[in-house]
Amino acid sequence: MKVSLIVAVYKDIEALSLIVESLRTQTYKNFELIVAEDNNSDEVRAFVSTIKDLEVIHTTQEDIGIRKSRSQNNAILASTGEYIIFIDGDCLPYSTFIESHALLAKKGQALAGRRVNLGPKYSKKIRTGKMSALELERKYIQKLPSLWRDCEEGHIEAGIYLKPHSNLFQKWIYPKSTSIVGCNFSCFKSDLITINGFDESYGETSIPDDTDIEWRLRALGLQVRACKFSANQFHLYHTRSSRDYSGSQYETDMLERKSKGMFKARQGLDTH
Repeated sequence: MKVSLIVAVYKDIEALSLIVESLRTQTYKNFELIVAEDNNSDEVRAFVSTIKDLEVIHTTQEDIGIRKSRSQNNAILASTGEYIIFIDGDCLPYSTFIESHALLAKKGQALAGRRVNLGPKYSKKIRTGKMSALELERKYIQKLPSLWRDCEEGHIEAGIYLKPHSNLFQKWIYPKSTSIVGCNFSCFKSDLITINGFDESYGETSIPDDTDIEWRLRALGLQVRACKFSANQFHLYHTRSSRDYSGSQYETDMLERKSKGMFKARQGLDTH
């Protein structure tokens, strides 16, 4: 099965280069990288042109505000894989990341993973080349105490790796229903086409990233299964900007559509 890994990117070429480095170590080889840029920069285009050992597609759009959902829809339309995984441009996948998603993929479901939120010290080590993501992955248990001390946002446990078909994972993790986090989830491309992709009508809010697409996939009839502890990744530290939508008209619109089961995006793939 061919997998399309869609990476939502905005300006951070350093992090993108680290993602590419991680993709070169993947245990699952039948995949393409799609750089979904919410911009159209010469710098990213130049960097992508240097990647010769991976299958790469680069999608772009005009930079007129946060339009992550549109850039992801660009990537869905450009993809050639049967199965699609979404990550953010500051998340570094474990070497087993794509393999875990692919092995757990089943019709009638989506997969939802999590991420290890690295603190500033470990993020700096990786960004400056003093430690690779692969090295940290392999020494993760050994590094746990210092990771805890550096961490500001929690979720350090999410870096503990369990094989996707191990008894422990299959019995205690995979059967659980969970929520989608936009930086680590996957499903079949055909399901994304059926729901018309991400809904671009929610402005610059974070609604389309995970909250909206999750209920729409569920309304289609999909179950959302956990792949935490199997499809692992590191999130590089940065300060956060708010895209809160609580109490907004956008939230009201989403809840109304949800109550009516209107799972096809109002402004999605069919508007491209």
